[in-house]
Amino acid sequence: MNRRLIARVIQKKHDDFIQSIRDEHVRDLVDKNSIITGGSIASMLLGERINDFDYYFTDKATVLAVAKYYVAEFNALHPNVSVKPEVREDDQGRVKIWVQSAGITGEDEKQGTYKYFENHPDQEAMDYIENVVQTADETDSAHIEEMDQEKGKYRPVFLSANAITLSDKVQLVIRFYGNAEEIHKNYDFIHCCNYWTSQDGKLTLNPGAIESLLCKHLQYQGSLYPLCSVIRTRKFLKAGWYINAGQYLKMCFQISELDLSSLEVLEDQLTGVD
Repeated sequence: MNRRLIARVIQKKHDDFIQSIRDEHVRDLVDKNSIITGGSIASMLLGERINDFDYYFTDKATVLAVAKYYVAEFNALHPNVSVKPEVREDDQGRVKIWVQSAGITGEDEKQGTYKYFENHPDQEAMDYIENVVQTADETDSAHIEEMDQEKGKYRPVFLSANAITLSDKVQLVIRFYGNAEEIHKNYDFIHCCNYWTSQDGKLTLNPGAIESLLCKHLQYQGSLYPLCSVIRTRKFLKAGWYINAGQYLKMCFQISELDLSSLEVLEDQLTGVD
């Protein structure tokens, strides 16, 4: 797709999404303060299937409003689940979704039950997460049409501490907020650093990102989550991308500066993949 068509696709998706928000205040905040960036624009430039549209927000007020709205929506859809997710702020003032014990929840859990992962083998927990994410990512039109009729569009299907996954290919990232430059400081590979802003409907294409996409060459620009970056490279290599030793070395150097023996640091690094 070219720039003009990509901008039209995103605008149409955004307009459709905000119409699903019933709270007028939240709807206005999302309409004015959203940034769509990441893999969706890269996929459109390459003519590939879009997995989801990643939303970020420009200020904390919008992040809080969005998180509270969709956590309330999730709880309303699951009235009999005994452990309810909540919106909290940590010591650094960062907005998080808190779910007692496990830290994640999905819409396919049985009513009135909840999985406490520390009481189950690690593989069982990982299988559960993979199953929920796969369900949330199913995007064929027949499936979407069927699910829309039953439960409605853009409903919350998966909650983690850092993000809210909605049906119909939308993910709301609450871990970071700010302008595009600030958000992209947390991005590892440059090819994902194109973005669209809802305030003016403008699509901005990063020359470095375009070059990386044309060559399918992974260019690591540094990240707060280098451990996740190493893991993520597998996905790109399977899709025909390549990465040189220098890029791996940059990731390894950043990992060497982490104290992965600290459970708090390790948890933060692993959840960075959101």
